[in-house]
Amino acid sequence: MAEVIRHDLIIVGSGIAGLRAAVEAALVSKGKLDIAVISKVQINRSHSVCAEGGTAAVLYPNEGDSFLLHAWDTVKGSDFLADQDAVMRFVREMPKQIYQLEHWGMPWSRREDGRIAQRRFGGHTFPRATFAADKTGFFEMQTLWGVLQRFDNVTFYPEWMVTKLIIEDGRYKGLIALDIYNGTLHMFISKAAVWAAGGGMRMYSFTTYSLTATGDGFAIPYKAGLGLKDMEFVQFHPTGLIPPGILISEAARGEGGYLINNKGERFMKKYAPERMELAPRDIVSRAMMTEILEGRGFEGPNGLNYVHLDLTHLGKEKILERLPLIREVSIKYAGVDPIHDPIPVRPVAHYPMGGVKVDINGATEAVGLWAAGEVNSISLHGANRLGTNSTADCLVYGAITGREAALYAMEHDDFPEADIEYLKQEEKRIFDNLMGRESGEDAYHIRRELRATMDKSFYIYRNENDMKEGLKKILELKEKFEKVAVGDKDPIYNSDLVYTLEIENMLDAAEVIAVGALNRKESRGAHARTDYPERDDKNFLVHTVVHRTVDGPKITYEPVKILFWKPIVRKY
Repeated sequence: MAEVIRHDLIIVGSGIAGLRAAVEAALVSKGKLDIAVISKVQINRSHSVCAEGGTAAVLYPNEGDSFLLHAWDTVKGSDFLADQDAVMRFVREMPKQIYQLEHWGMPWSRREDGRIAQRRFGGHTFPRATFAADKTGFFEMQTLWGVLQRFDNVTFYPEWMVTKLIIEDGRYKGLIALDIYNGTLHMFISKAAVWAAGGGMRMYSFTTYSLTATGDGFAIPYKAGLGLKDMEFVQFHPTGLIPPGILISEAARGEGGYLINNKGERFMKKYAPERMELAPRDIVSRAMMTEILEGRGFEGPNGLNYVHLDLTHLGKEKILERLPLIREVSIKYAGVDPIHDPIPVRPVAHYPMGGVKVDINGATEAVGLWAAGEVNSISLHGANRLGTNSTADCLVYGAITGREAALYAMEHDDFPEADIEYLKQEEKRIFDNLMGRESGEDAYHIRRELRATMDKSFYIYRNENDMKEGLKKILELKEKFEKVAVGDKDPIYNSDLVYTLEIENMLDAAEVIAVGALNRKESRGAHARTDYPERDDKNFLVHTVVHRTVDGPKITYEPVKILFWKPIVRKY
């Protein structure tokens, strides 16, 4: 039997939210807590390193910005589905995080006078995207990792995949994780935990996400009985590089890039005449797809027609200073140098606005368990997230949940008791069933069919018939998965097994997206239905919450917390 491992506090995930939670917990506990960070990947290889454009914060109120303005932009951008108490707390906390990172050594880009630089981003009425060239997430990760080297009470478990959360009678008890390197399962017990496992949209084929961002953060809590909130709202970033889908940061438009159709027109003037290319992402993505569907795009590979993102007018010096990664990626993966030629782009699956249901402190429905970062839903982003609010969310709620969980762990002397039977059941499920079958369904065929289904039925424009067919297909694929066999029988560093477990998680997350979308009979933010084209505040100014039951997903609805601003017509 594999060993049982105990730590006072466990943090799952080593992205910006997870590392920020670990730093905060280490600082709060002053060495009194034994802290663990579990990561499916090598530390500093979490998807947060892919964040490029910036982190939102009000740094210069004397120049016209304000907390109220940042909050209003966020609420309006969310199509009025964001909880306004969470938004106000968030905008007030963010400047502290920017300055704290600077004190820890974060290399923010600078103005000529030496102060921290900020640039414009879509949906923001003021330049508040604080950035480090176009590698912001990478540098934030490096800075937090550097701070953690000060503490000898933090243990790291890189390349350990959590497969199960243990929750009994509404209380968190522990978790089970696969040591990928050795191929063994272990039970972890802790007094408290922060779930910062990230989200991921790899259930779509054309996506900005790393291969490892497979929805584990949603599926595992869902299977443990926790609610998932507002999962139907999937953000499609306007500028995914053709053909690989790699993110071309909104920073490119923030620095002055144009979107051009095949007639040479800056078409955003038809859709958002005031903000143009810097309208919120849902509006820009729909505009781009309208241009493409109406024949004003360029013909691309495998049906991925596109428009152009033109940076050539910015000049070589500005591109090299502010957008070096964008240039490097464009040259390597599309054969285009943006100094001289436009970049081929198309809307791409990028970010889930929904996630694990939590309260304003990040506490989940299970006592002793918090969730932070992309995986949670406070709700801060509502139906559409503004660019640069995501890394900011990770910093704010990484700090809040790290502190809350550390204080909770310090107040409790005894470890919870979790039945070792959970570990035996998980070993049977993974080693006897998945790996023990000599033949069965091919998980990779299932994954391919799932991605085709999501691309067709749950893309930017949705309708009842397509979504019903899509949900039917997802359920068929889930049935097929019950007969999946893992081909590689060697437990040591078995990537075949890891991929198979990830595909199961993608199926569960996709089902929740599908049922939420099918039941929301309106268009709001990133959820655009051709059969219900209008926003319906009378019936759907509510949060969708989905719980897993023996009879399938169960939907309930919760009211949106409106403190200051009632919904109005959303124009840019």
